[in-house]
Amino acid sequence: QVTLVESGGGLVQAGGSLRLSCAASGRTASNYAMGWFRQAPGKERDFVAAISWRSGSTNYADSVKGRFSISRDYAKNTVFLQMNSLKSEDTAVYYCAAARGPYLRMNSDGSVDYWGQGTQVTVSS
Repeated sequence: QVTLVESGGGLVQAGGSLRLSCAASGRTASNYAMGWFRQAPGKERDFVAAISWRSGSTNYADSVKGRFSISRDYAKNTVFLQMNSLKSEDTAVYYCAAARGPYLRMNSDGSVDYWGQGTQVTVSS
């Protein structure tokens, strides 16, 4: 069992930045993939970014490429999502996720084994 706890959400103006954190505990393994998904009101949950826990290789949704950056602190079992140049359409609940499979396949709900509780990000225009 893996427990994921997010923090760092909040309200920010368009063009601003936020950094989300996700602390992982439990039976994490070096071959896990970690990532972030988001769900806007009235919409399905979408993939945002993923990272290989072992190699640090990353993958991003087209909508956030060049603006968001995912990283991990191996020693602290923590994953981060740095969000820059935020837009109103980035408003959503952001979920941390963990998967036993490869990070490149972590792009849908079905690829995720564990979820965090979610943190709200609101971007005002």
